[in-house]
Amino acid sequence: MSQPGILRRSMIFMLAAAAGCNVAVAKPATPVATQAAPAADPAAMAAELERLYGQYWQEYLELNPVNATFVGDPRYNDRLPDFFSARYRQQTHDFNEKWLNKVAAYDSDRLAGQARLSQQIFVQDLRLALEGEKYPDWQQPLNQFYGFPNQLAMLGSGTSAQPFKTVGDYDDWLERAGEVPVLFDSAIANMRMGMKSGVVQPEALMVKVLPQLDSLIKEKPEETLFWTPITELPAEFPDADKKRLTDAYRTLIADKLMPSYRKLRDFVRDEYLAASRDTVALSALPDGQAWYAYNVRLITTTELSPARIHEIGLAEVARIHGEMRAVMKEVGFDGDLQAFFEYLTTDEKFEFDNEEAMLTAFHDFDAELDPKLDKLFSRRPEAGFELRPVEEFRAASAAAGSYQMPSEDGTRPGIFYLNTHDLPSRKTWDVESLYLHEAKPGHHFQIAIQQELTDLPMFRRFGGVTAFAEGWGLYAESLGRELGAYQDPYQYFGRLQAELWRAIRLIVDTGLHSKGWTREQVIAYMKDNSATSDTNAVAEAERYIAIPGQALAYKIGELKILELRSRAEEALGNEFDVREFHAEVLRDGAVPLDVLEAKVDQFIAAQRES
Repeated sequence: MSQPGILRRSMIFMLAAAAGCNVAVAKPATPVATQAAPAADPAAMAAELERLYGQYWQEYLELNPVNATFVGDPRYNDRLPDFFSARYRQQTHDFNEKWLNKVAAYDSDRLAGQARLSQQIFVQDLRLALEGEKYPDWQQPLNQFYGFPNQLAMLGSGTSAQPFKTVGDYDDWLERAGEVPVLFDSAIANMRMGMKSGVVQPEALMVKVLPQLDSLIKEKPEETLFWTPITELPAEFPDADKKRLTDAYRTLIADKLMPSYRKLRDFVRDEYLAASRDTVALSALPDGQAWYAYNVRLITTTELSPARIHEIGLAEVARIHGEMRAVMKEVGFDGDLQAFFEYLTTDEKFEFDNEEAMLTAFHDFDAELDPKLDKLFSRRPEAGFELRPVEEFRAASAAAGSYQMPSEDGTRPGIFYLNTHDLPSRKTWDVESLYLHEAKPGHHFQIAIQQELTDLPMFRRFGGVTAFAEGWGLYAESLGRELGAYQDPYQYFGRLQAELWRAIRLIVDTGLHSKGWTREQVIAYMKDNSATSDTNAVAEAERYIAIPGQALAYKIGELKILELRSRAEEALGNEFDVREFHAEVLRDGAVPLDVLEAKVDQFIAAQRES
C-alpha cells in the first residue's frame, strides 16, 4: 500500500507499510501551486512552517486512517481506504507533491535549530517518496513477512492497535472491516497486472503465504480470530448492543471477511503461484538494479553503494569471529568455530523447557536490568511497556522479536513481541541481547521517547529513519556490559551472535539483490558463519528477499553511532559524559545519519566551550 513519504522510513510497520510504500503514476508533475510568499523574518518563517506541519499532519492522518489508529488517534478508526487502487496512488502522489512544494519554498539557509532540521527532513523524505514512484511495488503487494491479511487479522482480533473498549469502537471495526472485500479485490487486480508486466513475488515466498491464509480461514465465524472481540464483549455493554454486535459480527465474518480471504487464497494457489518467479533478487525485476540502489539509499540514508556495504559486512564478520574465538577459549571449548556454532545450536542445555520458561527468562532480565539504566540514561520514556508472545497464526514467518510503539495518549503501551514458535530454535543465550535491542534501552526507549518530544512536529514524533532506529537498537545491545549484563560468557556470545547476524545481513542482502546469490547460498552462508538454526536461517533469508535493503539498516546505523561516540570520547576525554551523549543522540528523534553526525559534532563543540 502507498503511504506519503514522511513515514516511509518509519518503524510503523502496519497495514499501510505491509504491501509496499511506492506508488506509480503516469501523470506528469503538477506545477507548483500558487501560494503566498513565505515570510522574510526567520522567526516568522519558522512559525509558518510549524503551522504547515500541523496542517500536513491532519491531512496525512485522514489520508492514512490505519496509521492514525496506530498513532492512537481514533477519529478515523472506521475507515479503510482502498490503498491498492490507482485512485489512491494518485491521491498520495498529489499529496506528497503539494506538501513538498509548500515546504521547499522556504529558504533553509535562513532557518536555524529545530526549524531548519524539520524542514530538511521533511523535504528530503518527500523527494525520496516521489523518486520512488517509478518502482512498482504496488504490483506485488503480498508477501509472507508483511502480509496485509495478517495485519488485518491482528487489528480485528483486538490484540493490536484497533480498540475494542466501547460500543463505538465495535461499530468502527464493523465499518472498517466492511471495506476489506474492495481492498482484497484491488490487491488481486494489482497482482494480475504484475503477472503481465513481470513484477511478481518469488515462489519461495508465496508458498509461505498460503498456510498463513489457510490458518485464518475458518468454516464458522466463531472459530476465527475476528470473533475474539465478541468473546470479550465488555460486561457493561447494554444487552441490546451485545445482541446487535454479535449478530453483526457474525454476518460480517461469514458474508464479507471469510469470502474475501478464500478468494485471495484461491487466487494465490490457483493463479499467482504458477506465475511467481524462481528468481529471488530485486535486480531480477525490470529496472531492478536501480530499484535496489534506491532502496539502499532510502533505508541507510547514505550514499554507500551495495558493493561497499558488502565489503563492510565481510570485514565485520571477520572481526566478530575473532571475538567469538575468545569466548570459546574462555569457556574451554575444544574445537573450531563451526563446531562451537553446532554445539550452541544443538545442545539441549541451551533450550527452554517450555514457552512459560522462555517468557519468564525475559521478565526476570527486565527486573534485573531496569534499576541499572539510570547509569547510562538521564531520561526514560513515560509510556508503559509489556512483553507478549507473537500470535500463533503469524509466528512461523515472524522475526525472533519485534516492537510495536505505544499510542500517543499512553493508553496502549509499547509492546515487545517475542516469538516462541519452534521453541527448540529459541536459545537461552539470546535473552539479554534480544531484550536490550527490542525493549530497554533499545526500541522502547528510542521510539517512546521520540513520541514524547512534544516540541517537535508530529511528523517527526511519529515518523522514523530505519537506519537510526535499528542502528540504535543494535547499539543498545553493545551497552550490555556497561549495564552489568553479559556476565555469563554464553550471554556475551549471544550478543556477538546478534551483532554477527547484522553484519552477515550486509553480505547476504547485497549478495541476493546485487550479486546474484541464490536463496540457498544465503542460507548456507548464514549456517556456515553463525550459530543459527535452520528455522531462523530460512525465515531470515526469506525476509531479505521480501523487503530488499531493510536489513542493511542495523549495522550501518550502529557503526555510525559507535563512530560518533568514539569521536566524542576522544575529543572530550575526561569531560565525556555518556548520559549526555545518549541524551543528544535521542533528543531530536530519528534523523538521517548525516544529520546525526552534524548534531554530535555540534554537541562536541558546545561541550568544549562550556
